[in-house]
Order: sequence, then C-alpha cells, then structure tokens
Amino acid sequence: MLEGNRVRAVHGTLMHAPVAGDVEILEDALIEIGSDGDICDVTVPGAAGFAEKLSTARSSGSFVSLKPGQFLLPGFVDLHIHAPQWPQLGKALHLPLNEWLAKHTFPLEARYADVQFARTVYRSLVETLLANGTTTAVYFGTIHAGANRVLADLCLAFGQRAFVGKVAMDDRDQCPDDYRDPSPQAAIEDTDALISYIRDLPDNGSGLVKPIVTPRFIPSCSDPLLEGLGALAQSMECHIQTHCSESDWEHNYVLDRLGRTDTRALQDFGLLGRRTILAHSNFITDDDSDRIVAAGTGVAHCPLSNFYFANSVFPLRAMLDKGVHLGLGTDIAAGPSASMFDSCRHAIAASRALEDGVDSSQPAETRGRPKSRIDFRHAFWLATAGGGVALDIPVGKFAKNYQFDAMVIDLNADASNVIWWQDADSLGDVLQKIVYGATRANISQVWVGGRSVAEKPCG
Repeated sequence: MLEGNRVRAVHGTLMHAPVAGDVEILEDALIEIGSDGDICDVTVPGAAGFAEKLSTARSSGSFVSLKPGQFLLPGFVDLHIHAPQWPQLGKALHLPLNEWLAKHTFPLEARYADVQFARTVYRSLVETLLANGTTTAVYFGTIHAGANRVLADLCLAFGQRAFVGKVAMDDRDQCPDDYRDPSPQAAIEDTDALISYIRDLPDNGSGLVKPIVTPRFIPSCSDPLLEGLGALAQSMECHIQTHCSESDWEHNYVLDRLGRTDTRALQDFGLLGRRTILAHSNFITDDDSDRIVAAGTGVAHCPLSNFYFANSVFPLRAMLDKGVHLGLGTDIAAGPSASMFDSCRHAIAASRALEDGVDSSQPAETRGRPKSRIDFRHAFWLATAGGGVALDIPVGKFAKNYQFDAMVIDLNADASNVIWWQDADSLGDVLQKIVYGATRANISQVWVGGRSVAEKPCG
C-alpha cells in the first residue's frame, strides 16, 4: 500500500470512453490526483511541461508507473445490486420469478434482521465487488435498519463509493407476512432515519457513501408509501431507485392497478427526476421514454438478469439514440455474476440478439429489430462514464475535476484469459480484448478517489 493509502500520480497507458460509442487511449500519459481524490490534470508526452511534471511525480513518494502489459481503466459503476441476495448468487435461476422470490429471495432477505449475519455477508460482497473493479455501487438493502447501517458502514470502511437504500415494501397482498414494513409511515420514517445516519457518518464528509430512497417497486408498495417517499426524496434532495416495467407481469400489474404505466405513475408519485435510477425498463413505451428523457432520469440496463426474468430484450441502442441516461447493472443475484465485464459482454450479446432475432423459423428480414446492436465501445462507456452520467456524479472517465476511480488491468497476470500479441495487436485491439476477455484475475489494483481499495500482492 502507498503511504496514506493514496496515490498522487500514475504514469502509463490510459484507456477510457469519454462519450458513448467512442474510446480514447492515451499512451504513456501522466495523470495527477489531488488530496481530495480529484484528477488535477492529464498530460500526454510532448505536451508543455510533461517532462517536468513526470520528474516531480516520480519523486513524490506516491507515484505508480505501470509496467508493460498494464493499462489504466476507469472503475466500474454498477447501477443495480441487491446486496442481501449475495448468498443467493447462482441459485434457483431455473424457476419463474415469482417462485424465485417467494421460495428463495424473500426468506433470505428476512434473515437480515440478524445484524451479525448482515455484517458477514456484506463484508464479503463489498470486498468482492471492489476486487472486480466496481468502484461505485448502487445497493438495494432490506427493510432492516440495523443491516442497512452495517452496509453503509462497510462501504465507507472499505472505501467503496456507494448508494445505500432501505427497501420499502408495505403492500399486504404482495409482500410476505414476515417480510414487509408494518405501515407506510414506518417505512418512510425508517428511510428518513437511514438518510440522516449515512449523511452524519464520521469520515463521510465528502459523501463517498450516499443514501438513496428505495421503493422496491410499485407492486410491493401502497400509494401512500409511494407518495410519502416521493415527498421525502424531494425534501431531502436524495437519489431514488426502483424497478420499472421489468417484466410482463410487473408492467401489466401496474397498468391494472393504477391505469397507467410505471413511468407515468412514478412521475405522479414524485419519484421520477434527475437523481432517479430505474432498473430494467424493458417494457417502457415511447411516451415513457420521452418522460424519462425530459426528467433526466437514468436507466440501469441489466442484460443478464433480463435473460432470466424480464421476458424481453431492452431496446438499448434505441434508448441511447433517444438520449436516455444509461448505465449497466449486474442485478445480483438475478444476474449471477459479480463482474461488470460480464455485464458488458451480455449487453453486447443482447443487442445482437435483438437486431438479428432468435427464431430461425421466421424470415431473416423480419426476424429481428434493425439497428439495435452496440459494440464494445458502447458497453465500456455504459459500465463507466455512462453510469456516472446516470447518477449525475463525476466518475467514469479520466478528466480534470473527475474523481480518480480507476483500476489497473494486468495482461501478464498468471490466470489471464486475455491473449495479447504485441506485434499484431494495436492498443485499440487490446482494449477490445480486455472488454471481451478480462476477469478479476487481471485486476491488480483498484483506487476510489485516489485511495487504494484493492491490491494484489506482488510476486
């Protein structure tokens, strides 16, 4: 570890995606980081003062020089994680969603009344995600005040940038008797208390960990609860997260109950705004997407879990072209992978499936949805800068005044699946191979706000 766990300068090849669909590779560049974790400057060879800056950085004592085969990438932004479902990862995914929730998820989440159980699980989760390069995590918690506080405490202790939400769910017809809020007012008061707890945490003055208002989704919440959470989020200027038009059942349930779509209903309840993240949104209408764009709301695209439970492929490229703020989510545990690299790959695969179609009995010309594909550039942006835009926070790219949330990808790692042919692969080829083939084994160092939060021992 560096002194004070902080780095002040890194020299090497930087790879990022400042805008959707485009990547920038800065070879042998110098990135300087302030004591607050902000990037002060990015300087490339040949620029005025580069040699002097590099010399000063080398003598600073908090300097990292990347080795051949190592590359600096922004940290990942995971917009949708169910923290209590971590022990459920990879289990029972053959079941329909309602059975998966009733038989496995809700009984598991009810266990978080035990704070020690929560501490054990959440420690494992936060450490694993950081080791996988997830520097910003957006978490659904449970209904339990103690467990949610433990999750916030651990994120802060381990240095992960995080949004932590108390799940609100009070509908007696849709929620289990042993796992629901006793009343709308109780859920609102507990949410308010968690907001204050997180904002008042010692050593959280920079807001590394933030609260986020979290109605599970409309079917699990009464109208008074949704109205109250909307008012609370606005008065406290707090982020919001929920599920939106995820599946046939969920989308149609809301239409039957309220006579309008999830998006319109969330807007009416005061839950649609610039600081809102909507998970999934597979069945949103054109009118819905117009509302989302107008509100500046973000959408968490969760391609892997959509394959299992959403009954459709999200029209990602169409929503990008329309101007929706978009990022990626693992959706642990409905998405059975902790790696945002996997989310990138599945986003690409889902877009190709939507464009080409999947039913070979249909004519090729009508089998798919034209102009739906994305490539590795879009996926890389979605997992980094796109997530930052969706959350409206300065992360995900290497630019002045952005936070230095970054990871070192080492292609020389013993267990690397990325095969790099130095005499044949351009740096653009290398980045493409990283997006398609890198794993946790390739991540040798992770920083959040300039602080080292995960590091593999040398040798």
